[in-house]
Amino acid sequence: MSPRTTGGLGLVRSSNAGKPTWTLVGTGALAHARTDHIHTTDLEATTVDKQVLRSGVEDVMEAVDRYSATLAATPGGAGWLHVQHVPVRRFVAEIVRKLLALNAWAPFASAPGPLALAPYEGLVGLRSSSSREYLAYTVTWSGVAYVLGAAAPHNPTHSAQLRNRSRTSTANTEPSSLPSDLGRQDVLALSWTSRHAATLTPVLAELSRGGQRSLLLDLATDAAERCSAGPATGIELRSAPSDLFTLSGTAEGLHRSDDEHVVQVGGHGVQLARLVRLLSVLLETSGGCTQPSWRTVVRAEGWLDDILSTTRPHTVLLSNDTSPLGVLAAHAAERHGANSVHVQHGAWTAESVAWPALHSRDIVVMGGRDLALGRGWARHPKAEVHVLGQPRFDVLAGLSRQAQRRYLEKLLAPRGRRAPTRIAVWACQPFNPDHLKSHVDLLLDGLAEADGDWGLVIAPHPAQGADAFNALVKRDAGTPVAVADPRVGARGCLAGADAIASAYSTCGIEAALLGIPVLEIGPPGERTLGLTSHGLATRCEATGDVAQALRGVRGGTTPVPRAALDVVCRWRGDSAARIARLITDRAHSGPRADDSTHHHLGAAASPQDEGASVR
Repeated sequence: MSPRTTGGLGLVRSSNAGKPTWTLVGTGALAHARTDHIHTTDLEATTVDKQVLRSGVEDVMEAVDRYSATLAATPGGAGWLHVQHVPVRRFVAEIVRKLLALNAWAPFASAPGPLALAPYEGLVGLRSSSSREYLAYTVTWSGVAYVLGAAAPHNPTHSAQLRNRSRTSTANTEPSSLPSDLGRQDVLALSWTSRHAATLTPVLAELSRGGQRSLLLDLATDAAERCSAGPATGIELRSAPSDLFTLSGTAEGLHRSDDEHVVQVGGHGVQLARLVRLLSVLLETSGGCTQPSWRTVVRAEGWLDDILSTTRPHTVLLSNDTSPLGVLAAHAAERHGANSVHVQHGAWTAESVAWPALHSRDIVVMGGRDLALGRGWARHPKAEVHVLGQPRFDVLAGLSRQAQRRYLEKLLAPRGRRAPTRIAVWACQPFNPDHLKSHVDLLLDGLAEADGDWGLVIAPHPAQGADAFNALVKRDAGTPVAVADPRVGARGCLAGADAIASAYSTCGIEAALLGIPVLEIGPPGERTLGLTSHGLATRCEATGDVAQALRGVRGGTTPVPRAALDVVCRWRGDSAARIARLITDRAHSGPRADDSTHHHLGAAASPQDEGASVR
């Protein structure tokens, strides 16, 4: 695990009436400590068992649900924990990870005892992230001591970093009042990232060609994530009110007094009232579309209710129904009698989501391997899962490899200099800086060791800014390195590459569909897309793995059997049309008992290649 800096503190053993206690002190005091001690950054770098971590998080979330799920709800009946489950779960994971790291330190494990916090340190802070907008909340070590019962008379809930953070501005420009010119619509679609927009707009275009009218709500609060293209005929494009995502304030009901309710984590008793009090910080200080505050959630529900009442669509179309806005929209669709359809926008693995839950009625997945996951994560009592591919990939067959190659060469050889013979593209994720550095070191060392004349183009994730890579491209390794324009990203240049490297970017699937060699990078145990297990990638855990994989690249594309690709993504260039047909069929007649495309998991694919569905 990468170190997560939360302040210059150390943990020192002391005693109280002969019993061991552990005190958080400034790091300057560690040099004079005569008892067991450790810097908190060393604790945070401790590797913990992922299965034990997942189990601990699940136990705490179940306890929080029983204890507090009914403490706050929207006027429409959506509970606070149901809507805000993803950010809450991530924060809980930070607490559980720290407690497990504490238990893994031998001196503490041999003499466990209470923690005394550092006076005046904030209890909730932020950890480093390369994301432009997402706030990576974490609990400080004083926050850990607090939820375990330590007295905190002088500790604010917010760290100085969190108190000084400027609130998220909004990219939306719509006035607060509901537009008066909204008429009846057949489909209401919601997007708040560029991946959502690129996934949903091809479907809306197909619906428009079939005479269906759609309203696309662009809820992005990052200007780079907004829908860039103007609406096509039959597609109305609207933004959220300009002040919707700037609301803050107290989350009523979550400021509980201390009581006797605790949940056990590795022998530690976490006080639930105190934990919920810290969780309220997330709901009160967060902002933006990925982490809306509780006041924003309540306001957004009323706004969506007004839109649904005015437009009366038969379908609400989503590309994420797990994070707060998606949960809220799926809940609103159900109350208004509209069908909800979720289209998978990124690759899934069993550990790839913060909360394995899908709330829509119809769930469209990319490939055969997603069927079981989709069925296991579905929460709607009548949910059906359909394998129909990825609308965003329909355009892959028409990409100009030559144009993308010229773009990569221009990046690596500006002003007419000679470009490297071979080019690798690194499709990034918004990891923390230390994680990014470990990946770039792995790649550059492997490129230097490989045969041939290689260059590397870093393609930022859409949520990252190019400045996240300034320090990485300055490394003097002899290998030419450049950063692609974030607006281009890996999707805009992968067809021109000789190889694609990534941990789990969906661009790895796109590269595999095009026959471009894929390297799944990262140390042992790091999550990947799992393309290697389907013969679609090479797993690279060390420098030698990268060098060997690149030596095998001989230029040109390598055809991959369709059966192998279909497991990961059904690609025929007609995914958008098939999803549009699913939407209209459901609206007009509901599921048909004699439809050969609907069958149970494990049944043979239909001879008409109509995709697969499972109920």
